[in-house]
Amino acid sequence: MGTKLEWASAVALAASVVTAVVSTQGSGAAASDHEPVPALDQNPVVEAEDASALPSSDPSDVAFVAEPVVQALPESGDADVAGDDTAETLAQLVAMQDAPAKLSRNMRCLAGAIYFEARGESLEGQLAVGRVVINRANSDRFPDSYCSVVLQRSQFSFVRRGRLPRIPERSAAWKRAVAVARIAAADGWDNPAKGALFFHAARISPRWRHARLARVDNHIFYR
Repeated sequence: MGTKLEWASAVALAASVVTAVVSTQGSGAAASDHEPVPALDQNPVVEAEDASALPSSDPSDVAFVAEPVVQALPESGDADVAGDDTAETLAQLVAMQDAPAKLSRNMRCLAGAIYFEARGESLEGQLAVGRVVINRANSDRFPDSYCSVVLQRSQFSFVRRGRLPRIPERSAAWKRAVAVARIAAADGWDNPAKGALFFHAARISPRWRHARLARVDNHIFYR
């Protein structure tokens, strides 16, 4: 009899324990009343079936995609003037210029005007002639390129049938004219006839109404 009572008591005790456990797991709201809700992981670990699907941390695996940038290259012979910050005289600056492998058509016309008009004059006189061509190309009163200015009808006496005469390109005078043309185009030296648009040989006296600026060697320059 005592054994049955002990067995019944044990069964009753087990039943009460089961009932208590079931009652504490009935709902999330009830559970949150007794236990704190664990904080969310700010950096969760992501698992993938295929490891290659995960981002790589190796910088060498990063591919950069960019659209190509296309820039126009400067015409040969139109590069910046060398030594314009260090030369003390125009002669020094001319001597510092490297002969370009190839001249653009416009630079050839500019150097041709200097060569045919002033190759026997000082470097300052050659520069002044070159700047007239450039000033005209920049003015709305004349064509807008060096060649169009130089080859314009009835403007330069050395032009023959709309073309430049043959140039001895191995001569020192031509190489000097090219160097002066580059300096003039880059505005790399002070022009003794600044702003001039016209000039004539000093031996003639045209009755121009233009404002006279200066005489440089054998030319008189006007605005």
